[in-house]
Amino acid sequence: QTGVPKLFFPLLARTMTSLIPPPIAEQRPHEVVFGAVEGQNRGLNPFKQQRKYPDPWFWLRDDDRKNEAVLAHLRLENDYAQQQTAHLKGLEEKLYNEHVGHLNETDEKPPYLHGNFFYYTRTVKGLSYKIHCRKPKSEGWLPDPAAVEQVLLDENKVAEGHPQCVIGSVTPSTDHSLLAFCVDYSGDEVYDVVFRDLSTGEDLPDTVKGVAAGLAWGPDNKTLYYCTQDATKRPYKLWRHVLGTDCATDVCLFTENDEQFWFGFGKSKSGRFLFAESGSSETSEIWFLDLHAPDAELKLIQGRQFGLRYSIEHHGDGFLIWTNKDGAINNRLMTAPVATPSQEHWVEAIPYDATRKIDDVEVFSDFVVLEGRQGGLSRVWLLDAPGGTRIDAGSLRQLQFHEELYTVSLSVNKVMDAPFVRILYSSLTTPNTWYNYEMKRDAASPLTVVKQETILNFDSNKYTCFRAFAKAPDGAMIPMSVVRAKSLYDADGGVKEDGKPPAAKPMMLYGYGSYGMSMDPHFDARILPYLDRGVIYTVAHVRGGGEMGRYWYEEQGKYLNKRNTFSDFIACAEHMIDNGFTTPDLLACEGRSAGGLLVGATINMRPDLFKVAVCGVPFVDLMNTMCDPTIPLTTGEWEEWGNPNEDKYFSYMLSYSPYDNVRAQPYPNIVITAGLHDPRVAYWEPAKWASKLRSLKIDNNDIILKTDLESGHFSASDRYKYLRQKSFEQAAVLDKLGLAAAEVKALSS
Repeated sequence: QTGVPKLFFPLLARTMTSLIPPPIAEQRPHEVVFGAVEGQNRGLNPFKQQRKYPDPWFWLRDDDRKNEAVLAHLRLENDYAQQQTAHLKGLEEKLYNEHVGHLNETDEKPPYLHGNFFYYTRTVKGLSYKIHCRKPKSEGWLPDPAAVEQVLLDENKVAEGHPQCVIGSVTPSTDHSLLAFCVDYSGDEVYDVVFRDLSTGEDLPDTVKGVAAGLAWGPDNKTLYYCTQDATKRPYKLWRHVLGTDCATDVCLFTENDEQFWFGFGKSKSGRFLFAESGSSETSEIWFLDLHAPDAELKLIQGRQFGLRYSIEHHGDGFLIWTNKDGAINNRLMTAPVATPSQEHWVEAIPYDATRKIDDVEVFSDFVVLEGRQGGLSRVWLLDAPGGTRIDAGSLRQLQFHEELYTVSLSVNKVMDAPFVRILYSSLTTPNTWYNYEMKRDAASPLTVVKQETILNFDSNKYTCFRAFAKAPDGAMIPMSVVRAKSLYDADGGVKEDGKPPAAKPMMLYGYGSYGMSMDPHFDARILPYLDRGVIYTVAHVRGGGEMGRYWYEEQGKYLNKRNTFSDFIACAEHMIDNGFTTPDLLACEGRSAGGLLVGATINMRPDLFKVAVCGVPFVDLMNTMCDPTIPLTTGEWEEWGNPNEDKYFSYMLSYSPYDNVRAQPYPNIVITAGLHDPRVAYWEPAKWASKLRSLKIDNNDIILKTDLESGHFSASDRYKYLRQKSFEQAAVLDKLGLAAAEVKALSS
């Protein structure tokens, strides 16, 4: 009588009974200890009376990534994720094809002159990885199109037989006859160094295993400097290796024993000095080695003093130093002699401007270029420095661009006497564009386009962007960068005269807000599937980031002011809802890594604001991770979040830790991704979080956890696999925002 075949009901019953229920890992009693623990570095002032906090999902932590019970649970989570998104497979494939359809699969980056060669990388349609190439130097600043290309390194061949392959530090020797590069096959950011003879293309028998990313050649073309990590994957030792010798005889030049400091190194642009830097969030210390002096030893620039930060470059007969000395929170530019480089000899090169942040310095024979921030945007400034001996402070000038919102940065500049600086520019609607900027002040047309990235099936004229501001609870104005399709409101009569939207639309709100990192308004083709389906894409420049300068982070977005980051994000969501741009049922949010902490904390505080949240490799288990010095990055990040082993920070950090504040309340739909070999945010953080959320929430919304069992923090290294991962996430978001049904139906018919 119903018109439904009788066979349907037993089939339905079998299908329903075979469905995987939302996985909740078994709870096993465990207590996490906070405070002093004998034999462990728990910070300077851990409380003596230990505090113990229950964590019944602690057992999901397996440092070796081999526990079969844990792996079985992660596989079950992956199966559940596939089940819950099975109806979206057609849409995922369509989104993937759109991503690939925007990709100029066979392309190359702009060549740059280095020594007697032009170096560049290129990609080939169907191949997952880059190919590193060079051509011989010719007249002018671009290679002769007829010049013969030499392939130095084909990453596709290195990756053969490996599901994950990360290539780092591709570095030619000083005379360009050899190549050194780093390879990581798991995503755990521990590399092996390979040496290649560029005259034959053959790899040398030498290899250095278990290093951190970063390599530097000595001037003799046989000496290589590298760095190794401690048990927590903190870079801490500088080594010198000589080709043809056993690595067991390599010389350790420096060891950083303070567990709150990381170590890094690099060569000056002049090639004369090797700089070795120890640093924390608050303090830095740099040593230098004169590579042109036989038997030279490391010499100290300025000893560490808590709160003093500085960076350095060699210029002319001295050093350029940009530093926060004397309260210059956004850094002042100073000079120092090589013979006496300590801070009592630092001399200001240009007057300090508290509104201008200096992040980096590029030196040339007759010019100095500054990269930094002002007015909430990235900036580049030029200074005359004739002969490299004196900086003309009065010559400071800023590069100007016509768009309201944009991102600009220094590109590759290897030639000291080049007449131009190469920069990289983009905006929310303008693809990556490389310019050569003529540095002489009387240049008739200083800006020359070298290359603009080709984005297929894209017309920048179809999109528009603008800046908006939300008022935080303490009165701070939080900037947002917004981009949408120009035609979004055509069916609603267009934007109102007062600038307000005529109708609420779906929106993705993206945020990060930690480490002083800026989420600048740059071009990202990966958001086009959202824009083309009527989604407004908004980036919230919340405190904890560096968009408005160092104070936006240091004074207002870390330690005991960290909750500003979350209240700022909430204020941005409320602003967009209150002003008619969107509604809670149409609002999605996204954050990765520390941005996952932002989203995780926000949806604990205001789950009612969002329909769906995307959390990529989310740092959500703040208390557990930050109390345990055996976990990578922990000790170095006590100067970011605080140390929960100390009274000063314990309660405050506990008040916002996402995992610890999950409670019985409705939550939005949540899409979580993780990487099994991630050394930065261990896979068990999102795994534990997903189980706790499911065990406590009081709604029927989906929580999906998808763990890549072959990758680390930065997802798949294969560019096509990466786009498939993005398509999975975007299909889930579009589905929950109500934008997928028609497409899914059309694709299944």
